Amino acid sequence: MLPRLQKTTRPARRHAVRAAAALTATAALVALAGCSGTQGATTLDTSAKVTIQVWSGQADAAEKTIEGLAKEFEKAHPNVTIDLSPGASSTDGLLQKLSAGFAGNQYPDMSYAFGSWAGQLESTGRTLDISADVKKPGVNWDEFTPAARGTAQPSGSKVIGFPAVVDNIGLLYNKTLFDKAGVAYPTADWTWEDFRAAAKKLTDPANHVYGYGYSVSGSEETTWQFWPHLWQNGGSILDSSGKAAFNSTAGDDALTFLRSMAVDDKSVYLDQTDEKFGQLFVSNRIGMITSGPWELSDLKTGGTSYGVVQLPGTKGDHQTVSGPDIWALFDHHDKNRAYWVTQFAQWLTSAQQDERFNVALGNLPLRSSEASSDAVAKQTAEYPGYDVFVANSKNVKETRPTSKSYASLSVAVGKAISQVLQGQGEPGSSLDQAAKTADAQAKK
Repeated sequence: MLPRLQKTTRPARRHAVRAAAALTATAALVALAGCSGTQGATTLDTSAKVTIQVWSGQADAAEKTIEGLAKEFEKAHPNVTIDLSPGASSTDGLLQKLSAGFAGNQYPDMSYAFGSWAGQLESTGRTLDISADVKKPGVNWDEFTPAARGTAQPSGSKVIGFPAVVDNIGLLYNKTLFDKAGVAYPTADWTWEDFRAAAKKLTDPANHVYGYGYSVSGSEETTWQFWPHLWQNGGSILDSSGKAAFNSTAGDDALTFLRSMAVDDKSVYLDQTDEKFGQLFVSNRIGMITSGPWELSDLKTGGTSYGVVQLPGTKGDHQTVSGPDIWALFDHHDKNRAYWVTQFAQWLTSAQQDERFNVALGNLPLRSSEASSDAVAKQTAEYPGYDVFVANSKNVKETRPTSKSYASLSVAVGKAISQVLQGQGEPGSSLDQAAKTADAQAKK
């Protein structure tokens, strides 16, 4: 997977909500709303010399790749200089760095940003609005998933950047354990009842083998695994006014189902760490996990015999969840800088460049037009199942909230799920309490 700057023990952490960093910087970001920098070019001159500053948030191979791409863009546009750097010592540190930069009017034209920051960044008043640009012929905005487009348009009023990385989760199954238990492999038309029945058959308490693994750490790993269940049952995370809506009949049904597996069937390994369930799957101790393409490298290294299909469905609905990140674009009140940073972001996220950047580094392609590319075929040959995750992008239909209060909502929901799956609460009342907590935090 694309090696960003943050140091983590497994690439899955890429999708997590960085609650600590986000909450630390939020107050400063919001306080800056309405501030503005100095005035630059007021009339567009596409031939004028211009320098755009880009914070990539990348490290190692990814940083070298984007440096090479930036040089290509400069060669094609001699009047443009791209001042490219990682921006901070870790990707998490970019939000704090942006906050300080806004305060001193020394911020970049473009920065990598976790999707969970998008709402906060827009609220500063420092982002560009490229809503008109993405409608132009050749941009092909509809090639990005609805979740990716929605993350780049956090409030719905303007588009603040381009998608940078996309992902999704599917069902990974351990062929060794399925064969040993005499259970047929999952198919693309599996229901959650098929999934539950298989998990029960795979579970072997005497040998510490479980049918399924689920995080009960209470982190975003716990929470985001729940959202496909909610959506497939017809539920929503928030209502139209921004209040918690997950404590609905759909939410109750979804959590009740997971509880039945964990508490009644005892077919679920309840991972307190976020890390062990993936490791146990690799070592043939867990039969199924719902995770993403970041697992494929470990599975290859571990020599695990595995398969991948889309998530089980509810009444034919196989929705999944995605945690896209974005290239956020910032306004310096300079027509030339605004034009060229938008051009660079569009070029960088085009199919041709994305195949050399995201796909070549193991991330999923940003655009639907890349699905049949040679680059995707090469990754699939290297990591079997990669193509299933690429195709699974069609099941990404909902946008995970990007509001500044999502971090606290995630914590409240994660706590409720964790307690219920460990037999310490009822689904309905636990979700009701989580909704009250989330709404109260949102008002602060």
